[in-house]
Amino acid sequence: MINFRPILRVISVLLLIIGVLMWTGIPFSLYYDESPLPLAYAGLTTVVVAALFWFVPRARTPDMPDRTDLTIRKREGYLIVALSWTAMVTFGMLPYLYSGMLPSVPDALFETVSGMTTTGASTLTDIEVQPRGLLYWRSLTQWIGGMGIIVLTVAIFPLLGIGGIELFAAEAPGPTSDKLHPRISETAKRLWLIYVGLTVLLGVLLVVFGLTPYEAINHAMTTMATGGFSTRNASAAAFSPAIQYLLVIFMFLAGVNYTVLYLSLKRRWSEVWLSDELKAYVGLIIAVSLFLTGRVWYLTGLPLEESFRDSVFQTVSLVTTTGFVTADYTSWAPSLTMLCFVLLFLGACAGSTSGGIKIIRNLVFLKNSYLEFGRIVHPQAIIPLRLNGQIVPGRIITHIFNFLLLYLILFVFGSFVLSVLGLDFLTAIGAMATSLGNVGPGIGGVGPVDNFAWLSDPVKLFLSFMMIVGRLELFTVLVLFTPYFWRLN
Repeated sequence: MINFRPILRVISVLLLIIGVLMWTGIPFSLYYDESPLPLAYAGLTTVVVAALFWFVPRARTPDMPDRTDLTIRKREGYLIVALSWTAMVTFGMLPYLYSGMLPSVPDALFETVSGMTTTGASTLTDIEVQPRGLLYWRSLTQWIGGMGIIVLTVAIFPLLGIGGIELFAAEAPGPTSDKLHPRISETAKRLWLIYVGLTVLLGVLLVVFGLTPYEAINHAMTTMATGGFSTRNASAAAFSPAIQYLLVIFMFLAGVNYTVLYLSLKRRWSEVWLSDELKAYVGLIIAVSLFLTGRVWYLTGLPLEESFRDSVFQTVSLVTTTGFVTADYTSWAPSLTMLCFVLLFLGACAGSTSGGIKIIRNLVFLKNSYLEFGRIVHPQAIIPLRLNGQIVPGRIITHIFNFLLLYLILFVFGSFVLSVLGLDFLTAIGAMATSLGNVGPGIGGVGPVDNFAWLSDPVKLFLSFMMIVGRLELFTVLVLFTPYFWRLN
């Protein structure tokens, strides 16, 4: 029997946080002589509903658990994540609806889901004319979703008398289970301290490099969240080369496993360099950046520095699924467009704020595929797969292979659905790849210089669901649609 009492408790706390965070945009609205009422009313609505969820009657019935039982088991953990994300995007779109900035529910929902999942796809055609307070909320939705608002809540669960290990496992990005501290709440606190610290540092540096405090705050949040929402129509192309290089550095850091970042802060360099995923991540970015630099320089005739800057920026932006843009990579050459399309699937390190498949899964797949040749030649030999110097258990390999196969099936199925809904081939695969991978820009009609405003409402709703599925690593959402989850025994 599923215990819904802790589920309501968690959702109420999440909505309370969301409602209060909406009010943080009111000072920007007042400063820029805009109406603060949309954010004020949206925050009030969210807080009131949160209070109702907290104080909802919990009368005990013979077939239900004790009303004082707030234990979160595996079923409750997955259900909490799914229902919490549903609640967050539902109430997160209220500022758009109340203000009329996005009066259509599909548009407002798409923008909110894109923010919370740190995808960065947008239905806004002219960003710079929008109210500053609402653009701040738009950026904040990405910052909230970056590390996972639920991970933040895990840090305060001890105050509520609720355990959170199952919840953290369902929400934390990536397949790794590295812990910085034996207690899960302490792990969440350390993750958020690193996350907040890097956001503040980037914001300060952006001001030093010439951005206004408002733009610095927005871009610091969306960079560390690997989200890609910008207050400029031209995205990062509107900024100086120095700022673009600065964004590259912090996008790269945002794509690193936060366990590795923590070890780096502790100067435990020997442990840092044990990470095979980090080595592959660094090597991939260097190799692709240099290849793109040479090809872009040769094909476009741009100065070498600009070719390098655009190449490394787009490589890091796509690999980390941030989605900032400095150049239209679809105009370089068909072969380079294909390469950038492949990057939409990779993702950065597990345990980071990036989306996509993640480097570690691709690494396990490639290593195991290579070892399979040895197993074929020597069928009696036991050739284990090692990662970071340790043998990877067979169940982990099976899980990763299942994930990769399911990811491919969802991509093909989703692309087919989008084609049925009227999209051309390139736009269909581009929209599906960028939504499932939480990247932002794709190819075809949703390329780096386009947006998603022209898509039909059914397409926007379908892509919104796929963004959530991708953000929560497929199984967390899809398990709810299986009979195994709802069986009583």
